[in-house]
Amino acid sequence: MTWLTEHTLLPADAWLLVLATLGAMCIGMSKAGLSGTSTLNVVLMARIFGAKESVGVILPMLIAADFMGYIVNRKGGSWRRIVPMVPPAIAGVVVGWLLLGKFDNAMARIVIGWIIIALLIFNWVLNKRRQDFIALTEHHGFTWSMGFLAGVVTMLANAAGPVMTVYLLAQHLEKKEYLGVFSRFFLFINLFKLPFSTNLGIINPKSLMTNLTLMPAVVIGVVIGWWILKHLPQKIFENVLFWLTAFAAVWLIWG
Repeated sequence: MTWLTEHTLLPADAWLLVLATLGAMCIGMSKAGLSGTSTLNVVLMARIFGAKESVGVILPMLIAADFMGYIVNRKGGSWRRIVPMVPPAIAGVVVGWLLLGKFDNAMARIVIGWIIIALLIFNWVLNKRRQDFIALTEHHGFTWSMGFLAGVVTMLANAAGPVMTVYLLAQHLEKKEYLGVFSRFFLFINLFKLPFSTNLGIINPKSLMTNLTLMPAVVIGVVIGWWILKHLPQKIFENVLFWLTAFAAVWLIWG
């Protein structure tokens, strides 16, 4: 325990260590196809490590999981399909970087909490009114709006999955193609974010050692995610996850 507190950002509290392990597992589960776990991971990590610092803690583990997701899904989709989203997403990352640099930990906690609540509502409306969202994709500037929003949200909270989902609705892709494009976009954008997070000081030797310590939990999360997809009704799982994440986001804002 002493080694952990001296060389990593992990707390000495056993309960918080369990939550950190669960958060890392959520990263793996999200890349296995249970996208809803990504928002729960963001809230858990923000609570454990501090909202601003958690953005840097999460990113290298996301990149490792993105590489795993890309390897698994490389036969679906193509790099060409993410090209329209790249310029606005890059602009969004730069704006998010500028904003995050101005936030202290308390402000970052509140902003991340509200981003997660907004994304949960967004995802709920998307599931209820999917056809209406598909109609919106025909509007001029849709791709740039979604790309810019994805860039800002992913830089501030590592939580742009629901935004990318809306964009991909417009592509009418089969599941294999969808997963391939999804994994390619986040592999690119998360790698692009690395120097910005390093510049803010939220990726550092201690955070990287924290990543190394938690990485086995990410791999376990990928395996558990695949098992859940094969054996449990995903709808029930996602509903439980929705309410757990909503509770955790409120806990983050007012805790």
